[in-house]
Amino acid sequence: MKWFNLSILSFFLILSSAWVHENENPLEPTDVISTPKKLADFYPKRELRAAWITTFTNLDWPTRRGLSVEEQKAEFERILDEYQLAKINCVIVQIRASGDAFYPSKYAPWSEYLTGTQGKHPGYDPLQFMIEQCHKRNMEFHAWLNPFRAVSSVKFSSVSDNNVTKKHPDWFFNYSGGIYFNPGIKEARQHIINVVAEVVHNYDIDAIHFDDYFYPYTVEGEYINDLKAYEGHKAEFPSLSDWRRNNINELIRETAKVIKFTKPHVKFGVSPLAIWRNKKQDPQGSATDGAQTSYDNLFCDTKKWLQNGWVDYVVPQLYWSRKSPYASYTELLNWWTSHKEYNGHIYIGQALFRLEDENVNKRFTVNEVLAQIKLNRNEESVQGNIFFRTKTFRNNVQSIQDSLQNGVYKHFALIPPMKWIDSIPPCAPQDLKLKNTGNGFYLRWKEPEQKNEEDKVSYYVIYRFAKDEIINLQSAKNIISIGKQPVFFDQFVEKGLEYRYIVTAVDRLHNESEEFASVSDTF
Repeated sequence: MKWFNLSILSFFLILSSAWVHENENPLEPTDVISTPKKLADFYPKRELRAAWITTFTNLDWPTRRGLSVEEQKAEFERILDEYQLAKINCVIVQIRASGDAFYPSKYAPWSEYLTGTQGKHPGYDPLQFMIEQCHKRNMEFHAWLNPFRAVSSVKFSSVSDNNVTKKHPDWFFNYSGGIYFNPGIKEARQHIINVVAEVVHNYDIDAIHFDDYFYPYTVEGEYINDLKAYEGHKAEFPSLSDWRRNNINELIRETAKVIKFTKPHVKFGVSPLAIWRNKKQDPQGSATDGAQTSYDNLFCDTKKWLQNGWVDYVVPQLYWSRKSPYASYTELLNWWTSHKEYNGHIYIGQALFRLEDENVNKRFTVNEVLAQIKLNRNEESVQGNIFFRTKTFRNNVQSIQDSLQNGVYKHFALIPPMKWIDSIPPCAPQDLKLKNTGNGFYLRWKEPEQKNEEDKVSYYVIYRFAKDEIINLQSAKNIISIGKQPVFFDQFVEKGLEYRYIVTAVDRLHNESEEFASVSDTF
């Protein structure tokens, strides 16, 4: 599939009087079969295919500090282009790594990972640029924030004069060489919520995404200095651990409220440590033997977040192999799918970085990654995957790019809709016409009338079927393009064969029109 450039497109528009076969032999929706998700469905039509892009210490992007604006932009565009080839439909970009910002903010200084100096303007708005580039490629953009890490290294981090740690030092505690917001201080939590609200209000993002860092991971010999903040809450929370968990619960609950109040269509997701609790700690836990758990070490009761519907999706980071004796991928996958107690989506965090792990005992083969994706597809409650890290993908370690493009991601996939946010699809495309150019078929159509702003068309799906082929719109194998423009050129056709094209419209929450436009012709 290839889009025409503007000059060729203009040429075809001049030939508008020669268009033929407008909605020839239209199909009725009743003529189209639908197929439920099956275990053997190797190419699901609906699947989130996403990747984390890490800015912390320049792990993924920008590759080093101090690059020019043009170099930073070019690097990011190359990342998206490579992901687009692999049919990735979403990226989660870290826009707040350590109390900083990849955008102009009244709550946080510019990130040092852009220029090398915290607080120094990079010369453009990286967040606005990244969103535009993603949406141009029909990818979702999820804004990834690390909520509580304020300074990653007291010794080595660049800290500007307007950093909040200098304005409100009483909001923080030091831990293992870094500085962290104290979640037990209400004003500190409100600051994080204000940061989120600013991003949601000012930018056309698709989601807010928190990672697994809340209270810091336990380090032997270190302790969290928050007993003073706890003093006034002992009567309500006799247990220090329960108080800490409640602090995180309040952050999640209030963050969800401010997102939905500001822009109801913006999603909220969290990617927690995959081990909620070990079974030896709790009968409801997983049959694992993890050294740390989300509930006991990070004080995150992810089960409660799911039960209360505070998040639209979770991404448990299942960074172990299927054969791990301590935390089996299969066991954890089964635990998460058996504890799906809310309407939200479950995506699985895949450890792409294990393909190049220096520890040979922890290193994955590419077949392990592919097998894990296939296991996910067997689970009705798993709606997709998110890869970590981008650098591993870009280096094509163990030919992972080729394995995805030619294998499990061979065909396009639409992002699963979130019906609890929006369930009403747009109307179908109108006035579909087809032109035999001699080099292929060129299609064009008109955008349908929208019922309201929420049902505005975001992109189109083009299906192609051979003569007498069963029309199955639930199969990804017949999708030949997903794009934002109401035109398409199909050059991969053969002389003497008849083709039927079907075009549907999809809104930004990925509800697909129930009706469609249809046209057919012999090349």
